[in-house]
Amino acid sequence: MNMRVKIATGAIVLASASLLSFLGKWEGDGQNVVYPDKLARGLPTVCKGITRHTSPYPVVVGDYWSEARCAEVEQLVVEKGQLALADCLTNLKIGQNTFDALSSHGHNFGVPSTCASRAVGLINSGRIADGCKAIAWAPDGKTPVWAFVTDAQGRKQFVRGLHARRVAEAELCTR
Repeated sequence: MNMRVKIATGAIVLASASLLSFLGKWEGDGQNVVYPDKLARGLPTVCKGITRHTSPYPVVVGDYWSEARCAEVEQLVVEKGQLALADCLTNLKIGQNTFDALSSHGHNFGVPSTCASRAVGLINSGRIADGCKAIAWAPDGKTPVWAFVTDAQGRKQFVRGLHARRVAEAELCTR
């Protein structure tokens, strides 16, 4: 049995209401006008973090997206990301909250980055609590991870809001 079987049997739900609510808190509910995301070097973004990298429709700064289009594309993007995430998760003891936390991380940083993370490695090896902690913290338990953006000069900048999201994901993961 793999994670896709857990999904197919309903043991794990794609695009759960709790995940969509969580994403709304961090990605912004009601972002119907495409805006240049400052943290992503001006990448056009709309709804709950939809970009040209995930959307089947063009994402053009200034365009208006209806609630219906946001809901349609969010569902599609989240489910597609979660199916890709399921392919790299080998620990079948993962519950909905852990899956949702990793899904949020993948939605923010890209599933390939999440799958390659220390957090997923630990979770797959059976160390779920340690893996959940690794979503927000380096091995020393004090240094933030996944909370930095690179500025135009190539310097890493700590972003308090990104770290707050990582801490919230780590907490959701262990629930």
